[in-house]
Amino acid sequence: MSATAPFSIESVAQVHALVGRAPPPHPLVSVIAASWQPPLDITIPVVGRAITTGLYVISLKSGDECHAEFGRQLHDGAAGVVVFASPGQTITPTGGKTAPDRAGDGWSVIFHPDLLRESPVAAAMHRFRFFGYAEREALHLTEPEQKQLTQVVRQLEHEASSPPDAFAQDALTAQLQLLFSWCQRGYARQFAVRTREGGAVAAKLDRHLDGCFASAGRAGEAVPTVRSCARALGYSPDYLSDLLRAETGKSARDHIHHAIVEAAKARLLSSEATVSEVAHALGFEHPQHFSKLFARRTGQSPGEWRRRQ
Repeated sequence: MSATAPFSIESVAQVHALVGRAPPPHPLVSVIAASWQPPLDITIPVVGRAITTGLYVISLKSGDECHAEFGRQLHDGAAGVVVFASPGQTITPTGGKTAPDRAGDGWSVIFHPDLLRESPVAAAMHRFRFFGYAEREALHLTEPEQKQLTQVVRQLEHEASSPPDAFAQDALTAQLQLLFSWCQRGYARQFAVRTREGGAVAAKLDRHLDGCFASAGRAGEAVPTVRSCARALGYSPDYLSDLLRAETGKSARDHIHHAIVEAAKARLLSSEATVSEVAHALGFEHPQHFSKLFARRTGQSPGEWRRRQ
């Protein structure tokens, strides 16, 4: 637990005050950068202090300028890494080897959820799943990608610093959507590389599910879920699902449901257990939920499938 009491940041202006900057030109969005802006002057000790934010944050780390705990996980602040935070997340800075006011070309884009209100981007936010990834699943950029992303951020900074007019809201949200799209492109490349190098996520998940079903039926066992499997394999749920999509074309949910039905078929054929007993053995508290899943995947109820086999 932090020795210093935690505090909450709910506005972009609070961030500016924290790092010794003048109030932001735009109240809902800002770019904080160490290389092309005045040096940071952090006025409140933050190392070891839990900070709960009501903002979205996208940060490019250019060196070992910052270590931070996001929840209970440690991010090491390696160069060329982009990390994401979303409203409600807790961040605890733990320091670094490089002073933050001399930290290369790193930057942070900070914006309030109200910036997206009633914009087309708000309806599309569910597609930018990296805001739900754990920090150890950060985006690792190549040098050309860093330069391209920084160009987008510089344009966003210019727009946020300009006097507002009738087109300001549309221009800002368009720049944010472009930034998100570049991040998506980087993650797609990262997934493709990791799939070629390893391609073992589905196999790891299969082994985990085999273990679940082998021990199923004991007290306290529950049906595997995306969340429980992701935790067991060391991923966040969204990241596991996106890795599997890159590797197999199927989501984690589809993969798990397929494994459950296949395990159920084996039990239905190899034993005299009732459908309810098979459901409980696989971890279902309510047999009707199992029957609904089985019918949705096979087009037949468990009893009908057993009779036909």
